[in-house]
Amino acid sequence: MRSPLGPRQLHPGAWWLWALGLGVAASRTTNPLLLLLITAVAGYVVAARRGDAPWARSYGAFLKLGLMVLGIRLVFAVLLGSPIPGTHALVTLPQLPLPGWAQGVRIGGAITLEGLLFALYDGLKLATLLVCVGAANALASPSRLLRTLPGALYEVGVAAVVAMTFAPNLVADVKRLRTARRLRGRTDRGIKSMLSVGLPVLEGALERSVALAAAMDSRGFGRTADVPRAVARTTAALTLAGLLGICTATYGLLSASAAWALPLLLLGLASAGGGLALGSRRTVRSRYRPDRWGVREWLVAGSGAAVAGLMVWFAGQDPAALAPSVVPLVAPGLPLLPALAVLIGLLPAFAAPHPPRRAS
Repeated sequence: MRSPLGPRQLHPGAWWLWALGLGVAASRTTNPLLLLLITAVAGYVVAARRGDAPWARSYGAFLKLGLMVLGIRLVFAVLLGSPIPGTHALVTLPQLPLPGWAQGVRIGGAITLEGLLFALYDGLKLATLLVCVGAANALASPSRLLRTLPGALYEVGVAAVVAMTFAPNLVADVKRLRTARRLRGRTDRGIKSMLSVGLPVLEGALERSVALAAAMDSRGFGRTADVPRAVARTTAALTLAGLLGICTATYGLLSASAAWALPLLLLGLASAGGGLALGSRRTVRSRYRPDRWGVREWLVAGSGAAVAGLMVWFAGQDPAALAPSVVPLVAPGLPLLPALAVLIGLLPAFAAPHPPRRAS
């Protein structure tokens, strides 16, 4: 639906909640088929709902970064060995003798199929997490996300905007300079070409990110009201304690079924909510055309939450299907119900509005 002022954009928080849901689902499995399915879902949604802003072109860079991480993980498994014992030896490399204080570490030696598969599954999980972050970065505007943050998180939000806009601007500058080199008849491939554009690219991306944060600050994003020092300290203490509690509890819920994780999560949410409520008293800025949260936002965020919740539940019900064994060696299969749960993440490709296009 179009408004008189142009097409409506989805709330950036909904995109991040959807991407975090896919990331949680990826963290609960080492099944390569499910991880590839999560990557395909994220890529399809990005292709269907990505705009033409500079930060929207960063998905490919995150995809390449994930492939690089996967390759590095495999190289480490080959050179440094794997903690997984195996019986299917593929090749034996010359082993470098190490001193006695380096017990447990080896360089070279036998490379087994089990060790390579373990490294492949582990690296693919990390690569999928990077792809999920890249999907959120390509779909949600960092500056619009900063506008939605409460006053207590403003300083952190400015730093996050600078960090999140650095990578997209870096990608945009690389493409612009490579195009300029081609128009001048110079090659845009090879190490020499990359070194010649490296410094301008880094300088331009950093300047754009800092300029964005400075522009938002000059428009009143950093203006705060005077509050008693006791209230400010209480706000900071509650917010910090709440965020630490949420992070610790989330780690406990994702790593193991710890009994203390859920109560700590609820306590952290209550503490962070109190801190944010107190922190809202110090913000005096007004918001022009604030992003509203409607039915489409609930559908997008809910699809990510549904994928995460179902994958966590399936991981407890059928761990063998979501974490295929490498010792003994078992061929991974595609479990039907978890795969259908991952496909729920495709909902934003149909429920989210089309992003507005910039005038050419």
